[in-house]
Amino acid sequence: MNTSWSLSLWDYEFLSPHWLWLLWLVPALLWWLFHMDKRKRPAVKFSRTESEQKSLELTWVDKVRKGIFITYALIVSLLIIAVSRPYHLASSEVFDHNYKYGIDIVLAMDISASMLAKDFEPDRLTVSKEMAKEFVDGRFGDRIGLVVYEGEAYTACPATLDYEVLKAQIDIVQPGNLEGGTAIGTGLGTAVTRLRSDKIKSKVIILLTDGSNNSGSISPETAATLAKEKNIRVYTIGVGSTGMAPTPVMTPFGVQFENMPVDIDEPTLQNIASITGGKYFRATDASSLRSIYKEINLLEKRQIKDVAYNPEPPTNPTPFLVVALVLLFGVIVVQKVVLKTDE
Repeated sequence: MNTSWSLSLWDYEFLSPHWLWLLWLVPALLWWLFHMDKRKRPAVKFSRTESEQKSLELTWVDKVRKGIFITYALIVSLLIIAVSRPYHLASSEVFDHNYKYGIDIVLAMDISASMLAKDFEPDRLTVSKEMAKEFVDGRFGDRIGLVVYEGEAYTACPATLDYEVLKAQIDIVQPGNLEGGTAIGTGLGTAVTRLRSDKIKSKVIILLTDGSNNSGSISPETAATLAKEKNIRVYTIGVGSTGMAPTPVMTPFGVQFENMPVDIDEPTLQNIASITGGKYFRATDASSLRSIYKEINLLEKRQIKDVAYNPEPPTNPTPFLVVALVLLFGVIVVQKVVLKTDE
């Protein structure tokens, strides 16, 4: 099947997915067009009954005008999709040639309240985010995504080649927006769902936590088994010094920092790595965490087939642009010929 002219969004990935947020403005544009059209219509005094007035209305004209506004909204939507740089992962021979050894990576990051502990400077979460961004900067052409979790999990950024967007999402994640707790199994399971595609054979999850699984509906071992079935390798990182650490605790006087024992479930993290063919690491400070990411980076270095490597696949906005131009031409013809308007 030739997918180069497909308009089905599920056939595409996007190099600049942040532009897709503009699609939320299209309904507002449609409302504005209808509203302005209603305001422009002249009011004419009519002395007969309402039923007689309606019998004289040209209802087809009203329907055509509404269709024109809907078409304009569709044209804007198609242009937004086009500037989001859509591409087919499997349809391009050039992409297939250069990316056959590519890796899809998801960073699964614990952002629970304990990640604000101050045994790292300034805290575990800030250092973890900085090291994750350094890791992203060290990759070359791999799609990387971000899943964050506390007592539940969500995808903060789907796997993408737009590293600036990804790093911006890493910057803004903070604890407190999800149910409390540490759901390692849920975080890992959510990351697995982001790597279900078989288009890229090499798939990796880097799971980072500072605690033990105490919430969520899926156990870490079950999630690890799912990852193994999908041929996903999981590297696990335990973050936290040894002994005691200043950890945020909720008290009647607000959040206070108290020395609490560092409690990382290393056997579970080791088991996850073992099940999936990955490796477990322990980071006790910023320097060791940086070294861990460097080691993972070396372990997952892609084979590069060509010396002249193109880090981005060829985009394919043509179908969306052509359809938008055809619709625009059709709208202009209808307005000029059918409605005989100068709009």
